[in-house]
Formats: sequence, C-alpha cells, structure tokens
Amino acid sequence: MGQNDIDRERKYAAELVTLAPDVILAAGTMSVAALQRETRTIPIVFNNVSDPVGAGFVSDLAHPGGNVTGFMIFEYSMSGKWLELLKQIVPRLSRAAVLRDSANPAGIAQFGAIRATGSSLGVDVSPIDVRNTSEIERDIAAFARIANGGLIVTGSAAEIHHDLIIALAARYKLPAVYNSRLEAADGGLISYGPDFVDQFRSAAGYVDRILKGEKPADLPVQAPTKYELTINLKTAKALALTIPQSLLAAADEVIE
Repeated sequence: MGQNDIDRERKYAAELVTLAPDVILAAGTMSVAALQRETRTIPIVFNNVSDPVGAGFVSDLAHPGGNVTGFMIFEYSMSGKWLELLKQIVPRLSRAAVLRDSANPAGIAQFGAIRATGSSLGVDVSPIDVRNTSEIERDIAAFARIANGGLIVTGSAAEIHHDLIIALAARYKLPAVYNSRLEAADGGLISYGPDFVDQFRSAAGYVDRILKGEKPADLPVQAPTKYELTINLKTAKALALTIPQSLLAAADEVIE
C-alpha cells in the first residue's frame, strides 16, 4: 500500500477506510497496522505478515477474535533457514549482514532468529538498515571489504530496493539469499520462501467467505504449508560458487 513508508501507509489507510469497503485485502505488516489504527469493524484479510499475534492484529491464530485474519508469510524460526542455506553454499562463510527495514516491527524477532542460528553455525550476524539508497550502497561496500561475508535480504528490504541490492551483491561478489523467487529470477543467488501468488489465492478465498457472511473472528490465521527453493546457477557461476548436489536436488526451480 505505502511501500513500508509509515506516513504514506497511514495516509492511504485513512483514505481507504473512508470509502467504507465491505472488506479490505492488505499485504504486509505495516499496511495492516495502519489499517487497524483506522478501523476495528471493517473486515481485513492479510497476507505477507510474519507475526500477527505479536503485532497485535489477532489475539490467537486459531481464533482471531476481531476484524482481522489472514495468512502468515512464515514462522520466525524459518528465518534461520536463510543463513543455513548460505552456509551450505559457502562453507567458509563467517559473517552475514541482514538487510532489513528497521521501521518494520516484524524485523526484530526475525533478526533474533537469524542471529540465534548464526551462533550455532559460527557466523557473526549484523544488521544493515535500508533507509535510503546512499546508506545501502555505503554499508554494503563497507561490509564487503572483509572476506567471507554474505547477505540475507528480508522481504521488507527487497520490496523497495530490489534492483539495487541485487546489483550491489553482484558488484561486490557477495552471495545473497532472498525470501522471494522474484529476486532469484532477477539475478539473486538463491531464494527460499512461500509461494506468494498462492497466498493471494488463499486470501481471495477468505474475502469470498466474508462477503458471503462469515466473520474474520471465526476464520483461523493460516501459515504456509510449503516453502519454495529457487537457485540461480548463472549467478552462482559468476560468484565462482559450486552449488551442492543435495541443494540442487531439493530445489523447486533451478535457473540456468
């Protein structure tokens, strides 16, 4: 809605609620937060939200209890999988930078899960906040000066700075993992995440049920049942990396 810009999210949310729609479909934590500030009565169906209970959107996943329900993008424990994948591809990896939008409340627990995985793998994990393009360029350039590093690009970072981050990863020869197939298809090394198109299909089903009389309070929040692994072999070759056969065999899509 507002591309993770808080002021824009709130402005658009207020405008949308003024139109008094029968139901609202919202993508992302910040969009839902802005809408919930404006209405506790209009039904809201979300997708691409990491922690709806922690964000205060619902009281319980099985029984949302209010005007909001929808589909989670993943559970936080899954975030550690991104670092595990990088370590499988680059065994010498000792440093990882997590690119995130620090204004997004979902990022705090997500970063914690990644850091916990880093401790078990012997990888030092640090954040890079994506406030503007000049800071992203400066911080990635600084991170790349020391060897054996890689990037974890969260959804909130890739949503706005997709092309720039992929280009910088290529320029500085940094292996990077993303949460969406779109980034791998556009030149990112690897992606692991839910099928976002399927999430919208599922959300459309909830919208239909609400329009037919059901209440969001009675529709359970659902988590993805499948995550997709996409590997870009062209990018791997450019980085002089050999993808383990076990990963290639497990991939849902290999881009050559």
